[in-house]
Amino acid sequence: MEEGTSMSVRHTDVCDTASCEIRDLLDRLADKWSLLVVELLGQGQQRFGELQRAIEGISQRMLTLTLRNLERDGLVVRTVHPVVPPRVDYELTPVGRSLLTIIGPLVSWTRENRAEITHARARYDSKSSTGPSQQTP
Repeated sequence: MEEGTSMSVRHTDVCDTASCEIRDLLDRLADKWSLLVVELLGQGQQRFGELQRAIEGISQRMLTLTLRNLERDGLVVRTVHPVVPPRVDYELTPVGRSLLTIIGPLVSWTRENRAEITHARARYDSKSSTGPSQQTP
């Protein structure tokens, strides 16, 4: 430790195992696409193209990465069918399905409050565009 600095044991152990694991998983679930994918897969097994068409703005690369990460975390299972052309299906695992009880109310809340949030953003943005002299820190 450098001279002049003081850190308690608590502060030097920035990330104990449990909090790191929680943060890591929450980071995954709270990314831009994961909850949307989980919510769609809550409707049942889907193919890659179906997911991509249903999620506006997601690139093929981001959907691929999102599905891989969800599969790695045990939330999604990927099934490759031995047919020509290849067919790959994605579905939620039991752990992934357990997320639906949490995501459902969040999605409902988002739908119910979307208009109000859009208006709040517009009000904020119009205040912000008046210049720094009008803003409070």
